[in-house]
Amino acid sequence: MAAPFYAWPWEFLGSYKYALYVIFVAKDMYTRFQQDRIKDSWILDTLKDSWILHILILSMLRLIMYQSWTSYSNMLFLTRNSRIIKKGVDFKQIDKEWHWDNFILLQAMVANLVLSMFPTIGEHHVSNKSGFITTTLFHIAISEPVFYTIHKCFHGDYLFSHYHSLHHSSAVPQAYTAGHATFLEHLLLMTVIGIPIIGTFLVGYGSLSLIYCYVLTFDLLRCLGHSNVEIIPYQIFEAIPFLKYIILTPTYHSLHHAEMDTNYCLFMPLFDALGNTLNRKSWKMHKRNCLNSGKNGRVPDFVFLAHVVDVSSSLHAPFVNRSAASMPYYTRFYTIPFLPVAFLVMLAMWVKSRTFLISFYNIRGRLHQTWAVPRFGFQYFLPFAAKGINKHIEEAILRADRLGVKVISLAALNKNEALNGGGTLFVNKHPNLRVRVVHGNTLTAGVILNEIPEHVCEVFLTGATSKLGRAIALYLCRKKVRVLMLTLSTERFKNIQEEAPADCTKFLVQITKYQAAQNCKTWIVGKWITPREQMFAPSGTHFHQFVVPPILQFRRDCTYGDLAAMKMPDDVQGFGSCERGVVHACHAGGVVHALEGWAHHEVGAIDVNRIDLVWKTAIKHGLKPVSALSV
Repeated sequence: MAAPFYAWPWEFLGSYKYALYVIFVAKDMYTRFQQDRIKDSWILDTLKDSWILHILILSMLRLIMYQSWTSYSNMLFLTRNSRIIKKGVDFKQIDKEWHWDNFILLQAMVANLVLSMFPTIGEHHVSNKSGFITTTLFHIAISEPVFYTIHKCFHGDYLFSHYHSLHHSSAVPQAYTAGHATFLEHLLLMTVIGIPIIGTFLVGYGSLSLIYCYVLTFDLLRCLGHSNVEIIPYQIFEAIPFLKYIILTPTYHSLHHAEMDTNYCLFMPLFDALGNTLNRKSWKMHKRNCLNSGKNGRVPDFVFLAHVVDVSSSLHAPFVNRSAASMPYYTRFYTIPFLPVAFLVMLAMWVKSRTFLISFYNIRGRLHQTWAVPRFGFQYFLPFAAKGINKHIEEAILRADRLGVKVISLAALNKNEALNGGGTLFVNKHPNLRVRVVHGNTLTAGVILNEIPEHVCEVFLTGATSKLGRAIALYLCRKKVRVLMLTLSTERFKNIQEEAPADCTKFLVQITKYQAAQNCKTWIVGKWITPREQMFAPSGTHFHQFVVPPILQFRRDCTYGDLAAMKMPDDVQGFGSCERGVVHACHAGGVVHALEGWAHHEVGAIDVNRIDLVWKTAIKHGLKPVSALSV
């Protein structure tokens, strides 16, 4: 059973908790409406006079503050060398910190209750210079030592194990981590932040601007301390040594998270010095982190070279919205207002940009990274854009080669046959590459083929002459499965048929119309089909697919498979994106290539003879087919 005041009172509401504050706002608006303020300026008057709306605005600014700092921490293309703890943020931490913003809701509700009970407090000036000095004095004289004492107490055996351990359970501090604590701790923190504000109002120096400035500065410093990115230059402490006792650095607070028995202060290390709890390594480590930020970090063993799918999915990146990036993709309603911004960013990237780091994780001592080519899916189908895209891909491969990366895997359209021959263009142009270039489609074929039940004796295949279609057809015909290959090109069909063993060619059948598959219940879709074309499938058909984007799930009497994908091994560390650890099969194929240490390139046509080997090797390394997980 949890300790008293451990859980939040509105935990059962989940994300609907925000409705609690809506009640306050709605009540205030309704009251003003009833007070005969129905005129052109009544909304403006409410905005000017209503503390409730000011608290709402302040709460929104606080949410933006924490989101902005978390986004900055996850902008690895800016912060990768300045990160203090080099680990990645995994799903476990993301899930635990999901409701990090509970404290903002708590403080907003308590502020509204106080104002309703003591309405005279609401009488205020817009600004008062004396108030800022008074608040600063209250903060230094009361809030800092009170927080220091409380924080130190919470590192005692009982309070730590029953309360504060929740905050320290986050392996990698980020701005959200600052809000990840128990109800009791945030009640006490609310007191700490409230003392300077209430004290200043009681002595008559309170103002509206004071509240905005103090609360947002308080949040700014908490976000800074938990950012896990060192941005304060060590030179300022060498120039003015006393500042090291006034300014909390991210390194200073990260040491507290790492060793726990030192560095308890709120924002001023002076109180640790007075309490003899200052970690003597703080300044040396701070200088070392600053110096290391100017150096390149560890070289990855494996790189997955991705690209942006579309404008909507660009808002799914970890540095845009960490929580959304950890969940299966769909267009979330709250991202819609940001689509115009994402569109403008896309245009800017088109004008001037280069390949950048998106995310990373560790597996068995190896560092794996995802880089993104700064191009969106539709751009790959613009003939005039092909040269520029290939240049970005080539530069990424050469950069990986210079760094010493062992394997680089091309994602989705980066290995398009029409664009670069599935990566062949780069391998032929640079025959002395040390980095292995991999398209990963051998495992993609293995995933699709292993989803097909053993009893199936006939399949219908669209996209039949594509790279994957060819491999699937040749593999199945060797298993004596009849493959109805939809293609208008007799020449391409014949070329594939000639690759099959002589006793298997009869299992490859060219068809030119969907009607020919109206009795086949296993459809493998490699080319997009319309709902009308799906109607030719008999009831009970299962649609396997390797087409991007996936087909519409139109038939209720049929079933639809997902795109070929695999679940990463259980021992992967710091993995917090790609839909709960599920990655595209081509990504998994590159991972297998790297883990196994294969020395060959995997580009161009798929080697059908290696499909079973690559599949079994993937299973050996702990990757799991998504279809098996859902059974």
